[in-house]
Amino acid sequence: MATAEQIKSLVKAYSLRDDEKFKTVVLQIAAHEAKLGHGSIAQELKKEADNIGKKPMIGRPLNIGSPMLDYTMPCLELKELIVSDTTLHKVERILIEYRNKNKLYKSGLSNRRKILLEGSPGTGKTMTASVIASELKLPLFTVQVDKMVTKFMGETSIRLRQIFESMSSTTGIYLFDEFDAIGADRSLDNEIGEMRRILNSFLQFIETDTSDSIIIAATNNQKILDKALFRRFDDVIHYDLPDDDQIQRLFNIKLEGYTKIGLYDSDIISSARGLSHSEISLICDDAIKESILYDSPITQAMIISLLNERHRIYQGKEA
Repeated sequence: MATAEQIKSLVKAYSLRDDEKFKTVVLQIAAHEAKLGHGSIAQELKKEADNIGKKPMIGRPLNIGSPMLDYTMPCLELKELIVSDTTLHKVERILIEYRNKNKLYKSGLSNRRKILLEGSPGTGKTMTASVIASELKLPLFTVQVDKMVTKFMGETSIRLRQIFESMSSTTGIYLFDEFDAIGADRSLDNEIGEMRRILNSFLQFIETDTSDSIIIAATNNQKILDKALFRRFDDVIHYDLPDDDQIQRLFNIKLEGYTKIGLYDSDIISSARGLSHSEISLICDDAIKESILYDSPITQAMIISLLNERHRIYQGKEA
């Protein structure tokens, strides 16, 4: 039987996430049991000790066939994420803390791994999840909320539990896109009882989750989210429509190799104001396709025409 000091050492090693120390103590206990003639117990302890510190295999995720999770391996660099300096700093901090999580564990701290992204549609929230997955060389699992939510009472919470269990068995980035579908304020008059139960389950699962996976929830409207959610997240990152500098950088990245330097003057920047990052990227793609199909260069007039065409979509409507 383990001594009091060995039990204390096990608890301390666990709290510090020190796998080597934990394994050493287990082997010490196994050796003690062997001396007492408890050979089978000693062998079982040694066998379990060999598994300590081994991470879940991420090359072939267990959930790749689950209809509730869309599995991808993104290939994006941080420099491709065009956002404000403040937002970029927060994303960089997530990456730095994850890469140094063992150093944090030894000091009794944990890395940021429960993140809420909020802001207007098309401003880079989903792309941020892809960039984080790519930079950390982890799979991205996007939760398919429409396949998770069912009409049967209690079944959705069971499916939600399965997703959180997957976070422990398969390390990755887990994205809850359009998160307001399950995170809406429980006090809203139109929230039915089942959705309130789902939110309660989510609150419970995210608070008790201790996996190595990163959980990202993205919403276009944080105002309708339940207030109890915010203290469950390690960080909240805000996304805005691109400013003039971001618009310039978007054009430079998307049209690199297709146009000459200096094409994007003040007229183009002015015409692009009010559009999202996603919309500007689509316009660049349209310009490239038009150039290829008609064998013509990309001009200022072409880009401005495409920008104005996009703006006309919103005329007479609320953006």
